[in-house]
Amino acid sequence: MSGGEALASVADEIDAIAERLADHALALLRDAVHGEGTDAAATERVVTRARRALERAAALLRGADGAG
Repeated sequence: MSGGEALASVADEIDAIAERLADHALALLRDAVHGEGTDAAATERVVTRARRALERAAALLRGADGAG
């Protein structure tokens, strides 16, 4: 596996984690709407920020493929 392929593989793994975070964020929003979590909305914002950071990281890794 070349360096670019390895980075693409890691980026794919990061994408999968970002997707899991998106699912958790939706669940937190549902809880907030139904009043089931006093901190659900605040926690959702943190989870969404983390998901976006992972998406940026995956994009950087994919862009690094030809940057060397």
